[in-house]
Amino acid sequence: MADVPKNDLPDRFGPMLVKEMRQNMRRGSFIVPFIAVHLLAVLAMVMEFQTGAQDRFSELPWMLNLSMVLTNGPLWIVITVVCGVIMPLGGLVLMGQELEEGNHELLLLTRLSRWKVVRGKFISLWSLSVLTLFSLLPYVLCRYQIGGVELIRELGCTLTVLAVSAILTAGAIGASSFRGLGGRIMTMLLFSLWSAASSIAAVMGGLAGRQSGGSSESVIAVMWHLNALAAVFCFVVLGLALARSRMRLVVHAYEVKPSFMVMGLLVFTPFVVGMVTAMTGLYAGFVGLLGMGLVAVFADVTPKAPAWVKTPQANVPGGVAGGQ
Repeated sequence: MADVPKNDLPDRFGPMLVKEMRQNMRRGSFIVPFIAVHLLAVLAMVMEFQTGAQDRFSELPWMLNLSMVLTNGPLWIVITVVCGVIMPLGGLVLMGQELEEGNHELLLLTRLSRWKVVRGKFISLWSLSVLTLFSLLPYVLCRYQIGGVELIRELGCTLTVLAVSAILTAGAIGASSFRGLGGRIMTMLLFSLWSAASSIAAVMGGLAGRQSGGSSESVIAVMWHLNALAAVFCFVVLGLALARSRMRLVVHAYEVKPSFMVMGLLVFTPFVVGMVTAMTGLYAGFVGLLGMGLVAVFADVTPKAPAWVKTPQANVPGGVAGGQ
């Protein structure tokens, strides 16, 4: 057997991640946006140097603050559209390749679990957005030379784009597990516009109201970041759980179809998060987000027989059943 090349990915990354990284790095969905975003970034930089930087110190650099990103100059608009939206939407074709051709059945015959399959696809696709974003950071630092740009605020914009990219990547992978373009689009709209956008707006909008009401900025900042991290966790898990549920090979007659359960979670998550946010005085909506994420983790668990239940062959040496 030939030795593995030294420049190849090591085995500790896992076979699924290595497979997806090799494929994604060769796809036009990565190469074309990577080149295009740098050309657009140069144009955005020219616009900012011509118009000059604006005063951008009016807001705290909070994570998942889209208004801050979209008002932070043309460069961040370009970065958000490409790294936060266009590249994650490339995941709308990932699961279809496995499910429509039956490749998932072969994958599950190996030691790979369903979680490992969808996790490998998520990490590979999201890492491409992260790589593209980091390649644009030199442009961000160049903007510092024109004045009026705060580095801490740029860090907040970076974290916001990373969070949006992670959420949409997971949603696109989950939506790609459905057959047909119409089914994928409807699932993606349900995930992004209804479940994710509504829940995040309820949680963050409540904190914004607390800020305008005169609450302590340090308390608001801490709770804001807790809610933002919980939102990323919740919707990444929900998106991957949806894709995982569609890979189920056997559904018992007494079980609810796993994908139905996850779709139900997407529908009811905004209601649950909204109620928890209201009950906690608009501060701790992250409790509802964490709860729904944990429910999604265990929503598709195959029932197993208790440990004390054993087959007759297990009690007889050699695996031959006795006369009992």
